[in-house]
Amino acid sequence: MYKLIAIDMDGTLLNDRHEVPEDVKFALDEAKKQGIKIVLCSGRPIGGMRSYIKELNLDQDGDFAIAYNGAFVQDTHTNEVVAQISLGHDDLVRLYDLSTELETPMHFFDVKGVYTPNTDISEYTVLESYLNKIPLGYRQVSDVPTDLSIPKIMFIDKPANLTQTIQKLPANLNEQYTIVQSAPYFLEFVHPSASKGNAVKKLAEQLGIKQEEVMSIGDNGNDLSMITYAGCGVAMDNAIPEVKAAADFQTRSNNEGGVAYAIEKLVLEPLRESVN
Repeated sequence: MYKLIAIDMDGTLLNDRHEVPEDVKFALDEAKKQGIKIVLCSGRPIGGMRSYIKELNLDQDGDFAIAYNGAFVQDTHTNEVVAQISLGHDDLVRLYDLSTELETPMHFFDVKGVYTPNTDISEYTVLESYLNKIPLGYRQVSDVPTDLSIPKIMFIDKPANLTQTIQKLPANLNEQYTIVQSAPYFLEFVHPSASKGNAVKKLAEQLGIKQEEVMSIGDNGNDLSMITYAGCGVAMDNAIPEVKAAADFQTRSNNEGGVAYAIEKLVLEPLRESVN
């Protein structure tokens, strides 16, 4: 029996209108009634997850959320930060210099908002702020406090341009950061120890839940680590090929209630059969 279901948000939990479909809400509620922990696990900042956490009643005693691609774990009932693995000022300087060299816009986060050092603010930075309903600020790297805790830094650009940037990244950069492409226009950098898979693993261990009792559902590159960690990895029909190849089960798309379908087929139906 699965005891923890880790679910990505964009492209997975949410449809293309950024809504949680009604059948998904029902399936999550039914799973919760069986004592199964539902953990939203997103590349979003925690501020961009809160409205959905509240909508789905995932802010009860013993509930958790994973943000910034695994760099931040929070108890959503008490708001206590359970784990945080952040980048520092040196990382910000290094990646800003690289973004300038590669002529690629960037932005970065603290737990309050998103900031850009680019005077010509990218449309994708504006999109990030809008989708997550978090403040957007202009801040030169030289003005950033050296003790600022930075959960995530992102390169953002039109898909064709970002693809070229990725091809030009220094080979050793993967040793310094966990680098994932979460959308055609988003390339994300977090601490090398941070990933969705590591965060789900540590949370499961903390809760006394075995690896084979974990299900993870996702669609994109930043979900791959938790798909491969889980006892059952589920790929959305709209997932990238790498996620589909790593998954144990393929469900419907995010616009067809794929999360609900997976939970019904893999969790709720077996539970009903075991009772009968």
